[in-house]
Amino acid sequence: MTLNRRKFLTGAAVSGAILGAPAIASAQSKTTFNWKMTNAYGPGSPFYVQGPGSPMDFCKKVEEMSGGRLKIQHFAAGELIPALEGFDAVSKGMVEMNAANAYFWAGKIPAAQYFTTVPFGMNTQGMNAWMYHGGGIELWNELYAAHGLVAMPMGNTGTQMTGWFRKPIEKVSDFDGLKMRIPGLAGKVYAQLGVAVRLLPGGEIFPALERGVIDAAEFVGPYQDRRMGLHKAAKNYYTTGWHEPTNVTELMINKKAWESLPKDLQAIVKAAASACNVESHAWCEAVNADALTDLVTNQGVIARPLPNDVILKLKEVTADTLESLAKADADTRKVHDAFMAFRKKHESWAAVSEKAFLSL
Repeated sequence: MTLNRRKFLTGAAVSGAILGAPAIASAQSKTTFNWKMTNAYGPGSPFYVQGPGSPMDFCKKVEEMSGGRLKIQHFAAGELIPALEGFDAVSKGMVEMNAANAYFWAGKIPAAQYFTTVPFGMNTQGMNAWMYHGGGIELWNELYAAHGLVAMPMGNTGTQMTGWFRKPIEKVSDFDGLKMRIPGLAGKVYAQLGVAVRLLPGGEIFPALERGVIDAAEFVGPYQDRRMGLHKAAKNYYTTGWHEPTNVTELMINKKAWESLPKDLQAIVKAAASACNVESHAWCEAVNADALTDLVTNQGVIARPLPNDVILKLKEVTADTLESLAKADADTRKVHDAFMAFRKKHESWAAVSEKAFLSL
């Protein structure tokens, strides 16, 4: 074979490879995915189901950003599975996604609670800093990997209200014997003070409080709580947000399904989830002031902070409770120590930035 013929054949092979690459990329770009997302919250719920930064908004964003290559059909609680069965549904591959809060899975993974909120922990700014740039998301996924899951933030309510109480809380002993709807780590703290803790889906809170099945309930904040009518069942509305200084909405994804997505679609999912995380929090900040004013001015609600001595006791019990939980479980210890180390670092900056500004 002559030298020129060899050059021609070699060049033709290279050209064929180059010309084939766009064809492969084009074939991948035409592949479509049709997924299902379940939700722990009921149909029509603002923030948790629909509205700015909600799971339904997320699904819309993903479809538009992907040009229709990834379509996600959303099912609110009860439409496909019961409210709190999303973990198993996604883990088993029954559906590809679920929207909820990680602290609902405390019975399966105790450490998961840290990825929703921690009593007396970080606010939303600190939580986002830990999640995105402090190793929080990586720890979250390390924890979930054994269950075939991937997780990331998809929303945040910001600081939540302490809750609704049928009778005033004037001293620590008033908690003893109280029946309260309260999820997450705060429920374990309350339990140490004699509270009978109940974990109820959002749709069951009002009837339970109205009928006296529970004496108190925590949900979110003024806008959401007013919509549920909680002010019609109890008039004592306490502030401080000690129990949930932030509250992360969890986007849970089946790991095999996630790994089946091309990199560009994975990037779109991450971008849409991050966008919803910001937008949902902004929406909550925008609507709560008017709702609280209405509750106090027009609905006969008494809104006030918990007494200082009660807060001090709750802070003391929280520290003891978190340490006990960390001692009992190696994964919780790892997440607890990572969270607290970042919290300490973040607070050193917050003390000269946000705290200094808010004290003006």
